Amino acid sequence: MNRAALCRAARTEWGPLAGTVGKALAAERLRAVPLTLSAVALTSVFQIVQNQPWGFGPVQTLGSVQARLPWWQALARTPLSLFVPALDLPVWGALAQVLLVFGIAEICLGPWRTLAVAYVATLAGTMYARLAIAIGPGSPFGLPPEAAKVIDTGPSAAVVGLAVYVSWRFRAWYTCGLVVLAMVVEALVKPNLAGKEHIAAVSAMLLLCVLDEARRRRKPRGDAYREGDHRSGAPATRS
Repeated sequence: MNRAALCRAARTEWGPLAGTVGKALAAERLRAVPLTLSAVALTSVFQIVQNQPWGFGPVQTLGSVQARLPWWQALARTPLSLFVPALDLPVWGALAQVLLVFGIAEICLGPWRTLAVAYVATLAGTMYARLAIAIGPGSPFGLPPEAAKVIDTGPSAAVVGLAVYVSWRFRAWYTCGLVVLAMVVEALVKPNLAGKEHIAAVSAMLLLCVLDEARRRRKPRGDAYREGDHRSGAPATRS
């Protein structure tokens, strides 16, 4: 494939998405992503606090989820668990993920839909952990009992979910497929709690995308036209 063909393919894949993000940043700069900046700040604060002798306990109480916890307690902690960096991973990775993926999603979807999609993806992973442990290690979908003790925090499931949802919404099919494929490979190579939670997040997002697609197709032609479905399928607004 020559350079011109590659450029055309890149424009087809990322043109609507890049155009939406570029225009918003040019017009509003950092004012375009208040949710993202708040998420980065909150993640940074949690990282600083949990590394203090006095701060680890309170942070775990507020945002640490484990499959052995009662349902109500896990559900209460799940929203903040998005912003508590995983203890075994470098915090700069979590901050970069949040800044990039949350930022793109916030511009393309709006802050409230971004937060909702991120929460659904995280909740899907958190709830699947309980099912996987109940299934047991004898199944490809199961996990050993000791996985119930693993501290389950961080934005990775939310980031994966947002990447799938936004790329589907903007018809970046290759990007969407690559994200899904990467999560499948991760789960096969390293079939631990995190890998299987990412698969659960992807599955929840694909289902959400299909339902959203059906809802949008039922709209009158005028509404679909205004949303940009008449060409690329990418929404022209944060609808």
